[in-house]
Amino acid sequence: MRVAVLGAGAIGAYVGAALHRGGTEVHLVARGAHLDAIRTNGVQVHSPRGDWLARTPATDDPAEIGPVDFVFLGLKANSYASCGPLLEPLLHEKTAVIAAQNGIPWWYFHGLSGPYEGHRIESVDPGGAVTRVIPLERAIGCVVYCSTELEGPGVVRHLEGTRFSIGEPVGGQSERCREFSQAMVAGGLKCPVENDVRNDIWIKLLGNAAFNPISALARATMVEIAQHQGTRAMIRLMMEETLEIARAVGSSPDISVDKRIDGAERVGEHKTSMLQDLEKDKPLELDVILAAVVELADLTGTPAPTLRAVHAVADLLSSKVGMSTEKLAHAPTSGRAKPLGSVPAGSTP
Repeated sequence: MRVAVLGAGAIGAYVGAALHRGGTEVHLVARGAHLDAIRTNGVQVHSPRGDWLARTPATDDPAEIGPVDFVFLGLKANSYASCGPLLEPLLHEKTAVIAAQNGIPWWYFHGLSGPYEGHRIESVDPGGAVTRVIPLERAIGCVVYCSTELEGPGVVRHLEGTRFSIGEPVGGQSERCREFSQAMVAGGLKCPVENDVRNDIWIKLLGNAAFNPISALARATMVEIAQHQGTRAMIRLMMEETLEIARAVGSSPDISVDKRIDGAERVGEHKTSMLQDLEKDKPLELDVILAAVVELADLTGTPAPTLRAVHAVADLLSSKVGMSTEKLAHAPTSGRAKPLGSVPAGSTP
């Protein structure tokens, strides 16, 4: 079995190193100083479960790898539509693409029986751009319950969690999912094959859709949000509305809002991925994490007033990301609030 990790950042490099440790042939696609360090020293993993070194092949040119059996996609979801030139050389007729993304995936209604079967979600698949790059039949869903960070080029710090839930959009237990799961388990990770991975999507999204935008807007950590009376109440409303939307599209995630908030509080002084991206002046994953949820509320006629209000403000903030201080100072404000000022240059629970 040959696996390519496209987007070997903190999560991608960690998965690649684990697969390599389990005996799978793995190739990493990375760039810059991170790529140079991997080529020279391998991927160094520091973890409470033990440190290890994986000397995996790495390149910035997927054509050097050629077709593989699985592509583990470690890119942010807002890069999927433009990743075609990188993905194409890795594909053969049966290559599966395991998309380890946050939020609502582009394949969400593929193979889902009911009134919305085959419906395309514009927020995550605008004009079908993602589906053209990653055809629906190649997709395997993946929900990441693992927190990692890059301590430096080629150095991954594993913080907590080893679970990567995977599943077919059409449901059931496929041979390709079982094969990938076995490789992950051999590398020391948990990789259950879910009969309906959409429930896992909503369980994780319950936290992401609420904590991520609030953390970016308030520049606050998980524990700060959970312990502030006003934001804790807002998070609760957002989670309750998210559960209503999940049920409206046919999912029944088994989770307590109180336990979800308490669990986030225990994470402590952790910055969500959206806040980290904001501080690095990088694009925010707002479309898949919150805009898609609001779009599904529209689709199903679910009110979701708190989600809609937070999305409106977060969307304005997102429009400012990547703009220099000088550009912000002269940005047009007609019909909008005044500019937010300079945006600081800068893993999700």
